Amino acid sequence: MDAATPLLCAGITIYSPMIQHNMCQPGKKLGVNGLGVLGHIARGEWFGKTFGLHVTVISISSPSKME
Repeated sequence: MDAATPLLCAGITIYSPMIQHNMCQPGKKLGVNGLGVLGHIARGEWFGKTFGLHVTVISISSPSKME
């Protein structure tokens, strides 16, 4: 249970604003700033793909990521 707590907290952190801003309809576009833990949850199987969103990850913290 302790291992699941961070994922549940991160999931709620992302899920609440997505629902509040009506981002649960297929075909909408979602920009995710960075691909850390929260970015993976927003983009991946949990929310972005599940809701049918077109997800773009924005990450330019180093020159090697500017492709």
